[in-house]
Amino acid sequence: MAESAPDSPARPRRRHDPERRDRIIDACLDVIAERGVSGTTHRLVAAAADVSLGSMTYHFDGMADLLREAFERFARAFAAAFEARMERCDSPAEARSALVDHIVHGVFGTGRELILTQELYTLAAREPALRSITTRWMRSSRRTLERFFDPTTSAILDALVEGMTLHRALDTEPYDEGTVAAAIDRVAGDAR
Repeated sequence: MAESAPDSPARPRRRHDPERRDRIIDACLDVIAERGVSGTTHRLVAAAADVSLGSMTYHFDGMADLLREAFERFARAFAAAFEARMERCDSPAEARSALVDHIVHGVFGTGRELILTQELYTLAAREPALRSITTRWMRSSRRTLERFFDPTTSAILDALVEGMTLHRALDTEPYDEGTVAAAIDRVAGDAR
């Protein structure tokens, strides 16, 4: 007679789990933030999402597909937050002020956001197919800025914001709002 297995806590079955795919994507971002892209595995993501490994292969065609989906979600959320911030502005002067606040206080509010952004950039630099994500993100930011500035100024401001936020996040000294405002004014002072 076969010996029965000792009682062990069974994972609750989720037969109908319409949020499973989203949970996997969110868990993937959490694992990337904790371990980096190079340390992210199917097993770690499945454990973080509380799903079976079979769910991973059911919903995604491998790790590259999952990473693309996760970074797409992250970039869309970041772009939407920037757009929402800028929608509160009614003039170029208000937009310049919002950009100062965005650089000094708003972007990379958490270490998680900084890490995910840098992991995306590094992966896109290595995998040209993922540059479509960063390209859409940049276009979205520039379209948002074009409500207040011409296309050339918007492109320059987008690059300035990107560079200054990275410097601010990695610098050991706090950024001076006046310096940030002066940089933005030099680029967009009289721009429509």
